[in-house]
Amino acid sequence: MRSSLTARQALTSAPEALEFEPASTRQELFRELARLSEQEEGQAAQALVLFPISHHGELVAAPGFDARMDLLQAPDAGGVLQLTFDGRTGEHWPEERRDSLQGLSERESSELVARTLLTHWGIQQTGPVQVDRVSGAPYAVAYVDGILRINPAFLYLAAASGLASTSANVQ
Repeated sequence: MRSSLTARQALTSAPEALEFEPASTRQELFRELARLSEQEEGQAAQALVLFPISHHGELVAAPGFDARMDLLQAPDAGGVLQLTFDGRTGEHWPEERRDSLQGLSERESSELVARTLLTHWGIQQTGPVQVDRVSGAPYAVAYVDGILRINPAFLYLAAASGLASTSANVQ
């Protein structure tokens, strides 16, 4: 049964509210975001895009990702990317472990998602990448001026998708 909640509405809702949605609903919302990421890829970000990044001085939609991509399986990047979570601009990253985040905290899941997406997008930065929590943002993840802004609602959707791929591999 499909929720009446759209992916864009889920992003602007409180992330905690997504914990009460069934895993199947969160998985479908993640698939919707993945489809939209592929449709928006490369577009100028004058219009609202879900994954805006700065690229050669312009704001564009980041490369899309497949709905089967497990964003909580960070690639082995050899620790090339330095991430920092003690920003002064974003909200505090909660450290409590959540069942709906595969037993990880928001802070832990944000690190995995950050590493996976930054690697997928080909982001190479010599200094640390600041990772900010921006709940209620109209986008899922944005990378601008060395700062990665993650909407925590996106983490709950990505974690549900990861659970689906894990259970599919086990069966």
